[in-house]
Amino acid sequence: MATGGSLSSGGAPAVAVFCGSRSGARRLYLQAARETGRLLAARGVTVVYGGATVGLMGALADACLAAGGRVVGVIPRLLVDLELAHSGVTELHVVETMAERKALMAGLAQGFLALPGAYGTLDEAFEMVTWRQLGLHAGPLVFANVGGYFDGLKAFLDRAEEDGLLSRENRRLAAFEPGVEGAVERLLELIAG
Repeated sequence: MATGGSLSSGGAPAVAVFCGSRSGARRLYLQAARETGRLLAARGVTVVYGGATVGLMGALADACLAAGGRVVGVIPRLLVDLELAHSGVTELHVVETMAERKALMAGLAQGFLALPGAYGTLDEAFEMVTWRQLGLHAGPLVFANVGGYFDGLKAFLDRAEEDGLLSRENRRLAAFEPGVEGAVERLLELIAG
């Protein structure tokens, strides 16, 4: 399906970041999105994200751009029509469907980072880890467990492994780190191999 190709200069990878289109009720999430954008920019990593100007997605993109980073948005036409597209990103790809969005993001990135979000964030993250499990790409996935946001998800995956519904090897395909800095570092280490 998608093997991924680096968009960034100097051999640094491109990372797809999945996060909420809302800012959430806890300021911690907005701070985490901004910190992620700054950290990735400082490392010369291209941010690939959902292309919106709202919520955690917009905060991520704005912080990366303000720090001199490169941001590539991938957004379905439906959301462009609702005037949610970020007009200030380095590149904006408009696609027809959500499935095309995920496929293009997977093709542009070497790894995946999940910040707090809801249905869309989990859909994107789980599709990427499922594709990796099936050998459709090699990109690692790390959840930035900001404020314990993904504790329940981690417990669910641990339970799936304990109950024999998920192999130990495949359980390791979804990594969790307690904060943004640790998640970024771990992801870049996993990408480097």
